[in-house]
Amino acid sequence: MKLFLGFFKLKSSSISSFVLFSYAISLFPFTVYFFATNKCLLMEWEILSASSASMCLSLILDPVGISFSNVVCFISACVMLFSSSYMSSDIFLSRFVALVMMFVLSMNLLVFIPNLAALLIGWDGLGIVSFALVIYYQNTKSLSAGMLTALANRVGDVMLLLSIGFCVTQGHWNVLFMWHSDFSPVLAFCIVVAGMTKSAQIPFSSWLPAAMAAPTPVSALVHSSTLVTAGVFLLIRFFPFLNSFEGFKVGLLFVSVLTLLMAGIGANYEYDLKKVIALSTLSQLGVMMMSLGLGMPFLALFHLYTHALFKAMLFLCAGAIIHNNSNCQDLRQLGNLWNQMPLTISCLNVANLALCGAPFMSGFYSKDLILETSLFSPCSLLMILLIFLATGMTAAYSIRLSIYSLWGHSNHFGMHQNYDEDASITSAIIPLSIVSIFGGKAMQTAVLEFDELIVLPIPYKLLTITVILLGAWIALVLWQSPRISTTGGSKIMSFNSLMWFLAPLSTQPIILVPLTSGGNFFKSLDQGWLELFGGRGIFILSKNTAKINQVFQSKLISSFVMMMTTSAALFVFVVILSYQ
Repeated sequence: MKLFLGFFKLKSSSISSFVLFSYAISLFPFTVYFFATNKCLLMEWEILSASSASMCLSLILDPVGISFSNVVCFISACVMLFSSSYMSSDIFLSRFVALVMMFVLSMNLLVFIPNLAALLIGWDGLGIVSFALVIYYQNTKSLSAGMLTALANRVGDVMLLLSIGFCVTQGHWNVLFMWHSDFSPVLAFCIVVAGMTKSAQIPFSSWLPAAMAAPTPVSALVHSSTLVTAGVFLLIRFFPFLNSFEGFKVGLLFVSVLTLLMAGIGANYEYDLKKVIALSTLSQLGVMMMSLGLGMPFLALFHLYTHALFKAMLFLCAGAIIHNNSNCQDLRQLGNLWNQMPLTISCLNVANLALCGAPFMSGFYSKDLILETSLFSPCSLLMILLIFLATGMTAAYSIRLSIYSLWGHSNHFGMHQNYDEDASITSAIIPLSIVSIFGGKAMQTAVLEFDELIVLPIPYKLLTITVILLGAWIALVLWQSPRISTTGGSKIMSFNSLMWFLAPLSTQPIILVPLTSGGNFFKSLDQGWLELFGGRGIFILSKNTAKINQVFQSKLISSFVMMMTTSAALFVFVVILSYQ
């Protein structure tokens, strides 16, 4: 009985974490079974049938969907456990938990529904709930970040709606049975743009760092396995259909490599701890899209899983650091954390090593394969150079982050306290760190199969690790004794730190013309011609007429004379008419 009553005294975040852990553990045997047998179950529920048209809700159970749901719910469970400590002082904790659970539900709906029309339930659910979570701390900065996130993602929503319209000629909306029609090229373009907006590829990248205005547990969830991976997942689902178009892979490869490069350069100039990790997410999304551009959808999915696990841990460690340092996110105000928070910093280093692609970490198995595929595939030399340059930058910004916050001189405020004793935080981080170390090898050997044999010379095989070590060495040389930078800076620094000016270009210039034209219309129409000829003009005319009439009627003698004159005129008029 005490245990039963104690369960109801738990926080809502702890209860939801327990539910999600239970779901993830119970789903794991099904994941193994579906991967072992490679089965696919498609279920359709006919909601409405009129004449020859029918409306169905489809559900699919396949290895991709079930494993994705398993990863999402495992990460969400760890994040909710972390939230019970991180958000403990929040008076609206139950509201926060409800929003996060809606977020997880929307992602699961997106994964299990292969019907393009019904897919909108999960797709739009992600968009609406992400807006509510980004503006969770109700201030002007959060609102502007939320509006940027929502409006950038609305472009993708519109493209998905257009693709639903173009599918009408096929007579169905099932993702698995697409065939070619007159609208197929436009349909493919709409789906690719929808995927690019959700996964923040160039030119839709500016909303991803802006979404850091949300609480850190939300950032961990958004940047690991939910919102940003929805676009990659959509393209993986549609890959057999999209792959039949000639320019799809080339265009996607070009955009993804540009995104990868831009995010890598931007992260090396950023001083906000959460934004550095956000830009690293953008960089890894570029790697996933690059894998799709190279024609390897399952390799992209493999990297999506490994990245989701170590990126969630990276965000949770960053959240613990921020929480224990008076909510300070500036790298220049941290330092010497390794002997104050040893467990958190150890897990952060594991996540950093996995992000760089260090050997035998989970990120190594997926990222190394993608880079070797780029060497094996018929890419141009420029693309290869840009890919490996961006890979070196990944190591550089990871080492820079560690030097500033973990190993450098202590730049804390006078009174601060750091500790690793919170059970909710450590019990959320440790499972993720174990999976981040051993998960990559386990997935590669037991789960994912790769048909192609990649044969490369020894120098090419060692190229990836060489580039990573070179990037780390350059970062160590540059940031060995970091200085507090002065205000201002060169134009090149501004160009790189503002994501190639994508952040300002995505906001002010886009709304400038509509705002000014709207203001001019308001002045000329609402406050101009419509004032004269609209309701207000008629009101003023009738008021003036009534005033004149009132003045006229107020003079009794004039009125009497007027009545006599009018009566005489009427009498004369009637007499004349009667004589005629």
